[in-house]
Amino acid sequence: MPAPALYLHLPGTAAEALEFYQGVFGGETSRATFAEFERTDGPASAIAHGMVRGAVDLFVADAGEHDEPFSARGLMVALLGTAEPTTLRTWFAALAEGGEVVDELQRRPWGASDGQLRDRYGVLWLIGYEHGTEPAEQAVTVEP
Repeated sequence: MPAPALYLHLPGTAAEALEFYQGVFGGETSRATFAEFERTDGPASAIAHGMVRGAVDLFVADAGEHDEPFSARGLMVALLGTAEPTTLRTWFAALAEGGEVVDELQRRPWGASDGQLRDRYGVLWLIGYEHGTEPAEQAVTVEP
């Protein structure tokens, strides 16, 4: 069974978000416009359905006139141990660009490392990993 995937309705920024998330996670993108889906509830060139398929799969669309744009409270997307620590640290830094680091990615008293950030689209991410064979990690500091 495939894992659940994030699907965001964005306020006219879906094409930009596809490029951003592909830059972070790699993989392939695809997109279809409102015109291609024969939708009339938004601009013809807006993204009706887009996806990034790669290490992390996610979907984005521009919100149509009857869709509520993405916002979340009390929700966090966890990428805990979903890749090698080096990759997770890279994702953390990349997702933080244009966003806000809520809690630096750092080693915790229980021995694992994790951190939280809200990306430029408002998604709150929890990224972390258990320590194994890698040397001790330093906190990832992201410049605003």
